[in-house]
Amino acid sequence: MDARRRRSGTLAIVIAALLAAGIGLAHAALGGHAASPFRYRFERPPQGAIASLLRTEIAFYEDRLARNPDGALDRAGLAGAYLKEARVTGDLRWYLLTEQTARASLARLAVSNDGAVLALARVAEARHDFPEAMRLARAAGPSDEALPITVTSSLATGDVPAASRAVQVLVAADPSLRAYALRALVEIAQGRDAHAEADYRRALALEEPEETASSTWVRSLYGRFLYQHGRFDEARTLFTEALRILPQYPLALTDLAVLDLRQGRYEAAVDHLTRVVTVTRDAPNVYDHVVLRGIAQARDLQGRPAEAAPFWNDAEARLRQDAASGAYGHRRELARLLLTRGRAGDLPEALHLMRQELAVRTDPDTLDTMAWALCRAGRWDEAQRAARAAMRRGVRDARYFYRAAAVAQGLGDTEDARAYLRLVRAADPAFDGRALQVALIGL
Repeated sequence: MDARRRRSGTLAIVIAALLAAGIGLAHAALGGHAASPFRYRFERPPQGAIASLLRTEIAFYEDRLARNPDGALDRAGLAGAYLKEARVTGDLRWYLLTEQTARASLARLAVSNDGAVLALARVAEARHDFPEAMRLARAAGPSDEALPITVTSSLATGDVPAASRAVQVLVAADPSLRAYALRALVEIAQGRDAHAEADYRRALALEEPEETASSTWVRSLYGRFLYQHGRFDEARTLFTEALRILPQYPLALTDLAVLDLRQGRYEAAVDHLTRVVTVTRDAPNVYDHVVLRGIAQARDLQGRPAEAAPFWNDAEARLRQDAASGAYGHRRELARLLLTRGRAGDLPEALHLMRQELAVRTDPDTLDTMAWALCRAGRWDEAQRAARAAMRRGVRDARYFYRAAAVAQGLGDTEDARAYLRLVRAADPAFDGRALQVALIGL
């Protein structure tokens, strides 16, 4: 047991030495990349226009239902409008309204009511109940609304072949911005990064003026892909353009904050995070814990742990509430917080949380977090199995390669550790210890 502790305790020093010995991870600035491929070609909506449109849509259906309370399809339309509000704002109360309204619609019309079924599928996916989300998507039939749920839920459960089959059907039937962006996610999961980037560019080339939110979503995904490969300048251009279109878009703001943290722009990161959502007890939001953890991480990286502590505590309280309720998952995020904090007494709970999470979600991020927890416990053989499972479909992510290097070193296989660290550099030339820390903040 003492030998295991000594080996675990020196692991960070050994990895750091290996990184310094000819496997340096310096970032080479990229120049000459024109912003034009990322530019939104249409007139961006006036500030508040999307919120206004959603309020109008909600009011339309509410008015129809006031005149005809038994209108099942109008109730399904209202559920869909509530769902849009939930996905734009992250406010969990809108998800609850979506579910209640969709169920009320199905109680009045149980057949030929795909709108209500798909609204429930999206709520199930938000709650990380991926089998239920896929069951409901199948019940609605292979439409251009159902197939995306199959794609994303299959990726979350680690079933990349099923995601690939679904996305190919989607692209063939609807070669659109959304379809190509989803295919890019499937290609990333298989390590086909060049194909993924080509599909992100295809998606942007196909955008239409009425797809404002989707255009912003694709730029956020593409930007994340680029900063995970050390291409910071292009990533920042994409995030900036996404926020030029929709200045309060949460995904772009949180990913831009992570990029800021990676580059040591701590106050900019805090500014971007505080623009995501106003954290309150009365209005729980899916982004609350991201904001709190991000600010805590920024203050810690600035060497201001006393200022970080209340943000860590608030994030932990919210994640515990979510994990205990089972309503919207976040077991993995709570485990990551406990592991980041590094208290020995938290380790059994982190392992328990990850065992629970792996029962419903086996994507690479979940497997990598399990490998991290097992590393902390000195259970190297189990950690190796989890790390290898994270990479089994071919995904090329510096975080997973770094974890595999740490496991190899923990097992005493220095040569394997060196090989994985070379893969780290190939995947993300800018990767370092700070990159590993801040990559765990987002959703």
